[in-house]
Amino acid sequence: MNVSKLKVLLITTLLIVCAVVVQVHGTVELSISWNERLNAYELKKGLHEDAITHASFKNSINSTGFAYLEIQTNEKVSDIEQAYTAGLAEGLLTSDLIKLHWYNTFQDYCKAPLNEFCAKLQNAMEANFNWMANQIFLEANLNPFWHQVELILVQLHGLIDGYKFEQRPRDTLTKFVFKPDVTGLFMLFLSGDISDLEAVLGGNKFNVYKPFDHLSGPNTCSALIKLLPGNKDLLISQTTWSNYGTMLRILKKYDFGYHTVTGGQLVPAKVISFSSYPGVQFSVDDFYLLSSGLVAQETTIGNSNADRWKLVKPESLLEVIRNMVANRLATTGEEWADLFVRYNSGTYNNQWMVLNYKLFTPGAKEIKDGLLYVVEQIPGLTVGQDVTFVLRNQTYWPSYNSPYFKEIFNASGCQENVKKYGDWFTYEKTPRALIFKRDHSKVVDMNSMMRLMRYNDFTHDPLSACNCTPPYSAENAIAARCDLNPKDGKYPFDALGHRGHGATDVKITSYSMFKNFQFLAVSGPTRDQVAPFQWSKSDLKDTIRHAGHPDLWVFDPVQF
Repeated sequence: MNVSKLKVLLITTLLIVCAVVVQVHGTVELSISWNERLNAYELKKGLHEDAITHASFKNSINSTGFAYLEIQTNEKVSDIEQAYTAGLAEGLLTSDLIKLHWYNTFQDYCKAPLNEFCAKLQNAMEANFNWMANQIFLEANLNPFWHQVELILVQLHGLIDGYKFEQRPRDTLTKFVFKPDVTGLFMLFLSGDISDLEAVLGGNKFNVYKPFDHLSGPNTCSALIKLLPGNKDLLISQTTWSNYGTMLRILKKYDFGYHTVTGGQLVPAKVISFSSYPGVQFSVDDFYLLSSGLVAQETTIGNSNADRWKLVKPESLLEVIRNMVANRLATTGEEWADLFVRYNSGTYNNQWMVLNYKLFTPGAKEIKDGLLYVVEQIPGLTVGQDVTFVLRNQTYWPSYNSPYFKEIFNASGCQENVKKYGDWFTYEKTPRALIFKRDHSKVVDMNSMMRLMRYNDFTHDPLSACNCTPPYSAENAIAARCDLNPKDGKYPFDALGHRGHGATDVKITSYSMFKNFQFLAVSGPTRDQVAPFQWSKSDLKDTIRHAGHPDLWVFDPVQF
């Protein structure tokens, strides 16, 4: 039997074993080691001390709304092999969910032969990845930043190989140049950046379904950081807003023994715990708990200034790459921002909040500077600042897709939107700003934080009102439910109308939970003040793909 056939046999055997384990116990555990005799990576059931990578996976989407994935790598092995086998393990274990998520989101996005937009996208990504490959060749051996970029791409390659039940020869891992393919799973890697790339390249006229829709106004995610009375605790939370087709979710914990450079010290954030999706090695939401002592999260602010798209160039790093590099290497909020703004792509433009739990002591009278750092990005411009004084003065920091910094607000075209549509596009008077201002004082513990982050009483709350018919919108809440807006309603802009878009989760952590890299999470559209979402009873069932989804979304919070 030749080596290639033996590799396939090893993987096929593993999959059969995994299928049995899932049916009996619900959890799959595997280890990946190098087998000199076979000259291949060997996959074994269970956890083995001599392995390069250990991984465990449990698919509980039908019972809890989430799947769970944990991967640990051996710091004594080269970073390149850690990255590749971590990706390989994830691709293998989550291959069924990747297939479903791909079908629900990007399968028809760039069918061959490529349409005009996808041809442009392919060329742009090839130019971008060729530039990255050259930078990695020149810098990765001695530069921690570029070393981490290299590991991200190696892990991506491993993930795709694992999904395909393939593996690369070991001696090629440090020599390959990743080839992006916009007709394949690479598109999941672009989940965050794709809508802005559409704006840069002219838009995909043939795409009738935007899986991660950032173009219908600033309407993706609500976030809140809250000091509890007496400073007894500090809570941080994010509610993801997205297209309902994206609700196949995986909560992930990566414990990777990466080094700053080859032979260097371990990276500050060896452990990263985060909410995520099948087929990606980052969050997309984004919500990250880091063993460096930081929590990083964002809400999307977008860019409405068409002239700024001209500043997007191939010689830059996609947002999803930069946020993971910053996650690995930073030890303070300011360091995180400094790393993140390098090689700004101007795509997936967000307000990032970085909370430094190392500077917080429960019950302390003093709130130390550096506790909260915020950085915002648009094409050609980034602005960051220590905003602890805001948290100190008003006991909360809200985020709701409007830029905080005036320079970003004005440069991104927000003023023009305000002139055209009014207060909805402002920072101070948009509905969520007013709801947070009114209700943040009700947060006294985790349960009350959860209630606020799931809040939507749009037919009764005066702050949900709009110049619409009917005179309110389920968009105007902390947790949107745009599926509840009537199809025949009249709205001044699309974001307020009927569509398969809304809050699809909540994540919250506290000082004590963060010590163990744990958070509470709940999956699916809010149902606290409104009816639960059910595919079979929704008119969206025929227009939004949702293969593998539960029908009725009535899940309780889980601790991960």
